[in-house]
Amino acid sequence: MSENLQTVPIHEKVTLTIREAAEYSNIGINKIDSMLRSPNCPFVLFVGTKKLVKRKEFEQFISQALII
Repeated sequence: MSENLQTVPIHEKVTLTIREAAEYSNIGINKIDSMLRSPNCPFVLFVGTKKLVKRKEFEQFISQALII
């Protein structure tokens, strides 16, 4: 029984893992993780204890930031 699982391209995903966000933005995994830990982070989504990145909010944050 073969499953035909198709992967969704990163630019079409609503949320990203920390690794995907790092690959997508060219920002390091540790830096993204520390950004997600900051209080009032606008692009973090908690699913249980797992942290995901809201892609659109992350893109908006990056486009407005001068220094990360």
